[in-house]
Amino acid sequence: MDDLRIGPDAIARCGWVGDDAEYRRYHDDEWGVPLHGDRELFEKLSLEGFQAGLSWITILRKRPRFREVFAGFEPETVAAFGDDDIARLMADAGIVRNRAKIEATISNARLVTEMAAGDIDALLWSFAPDPRPRPRTFADVPATTPESEAMSKTLRKRGFRFVGPTTMYALMQSAGMVDDHLQECWRSSIDVLPI
Repeated sequence: MDDLRIGPDAIARCGWVGDDAEYRRYHDDEWGVPLHGDRELFEKLSLEGFQAGLSWITILRKRPRFREVFAGFEPETVAAFGDDDIARLMADAGIVRNRAKIEATISNARLVTEMAAGDIDALLWSFAPDPRPRPRTFADVPATTPESEAMSKTLRKRGFRFVGPTTMYALMQSAGMVDDHLQECWRSSIDVLPI
């Protein structure tokens, strides 16, 4: 994969986008943009967990169905899911049918609901690193960082599942806690990091 890709619109983007229109939209509008909110970050946490071992485009294409069957990722609603819901989700070909990941999402929702409003947002963002030089190539983008390792350790200690350090670094990228758009990517000219 090339570090940069020139799209059909003649715009340079991070090479992982390839030729996929949905990936272009995600790259341009979401990836690296700061995201806040307990529900929003619970959704990211859940989808990153489902992505473990799979490609992100698989999850992205299934995201509308995930949102539908997981009640918009409202933590209180998902926390109330029981055995019938697990069976319903396991039968739904529109999502990733992995029992361990489904059960982890429900368990993680229960943990989120035990926290005060705003606490999961504050907790996750507390691991956001200071801004660093923008990567020039994909070789400059880490798979994990001390911050993602600390986030993973803290969440695991609280009982969260499918929150390994690589998964948590992907969450940090997708939720804009870090901005790994390459220097020559058109998004690098937009300052999206929090103050």
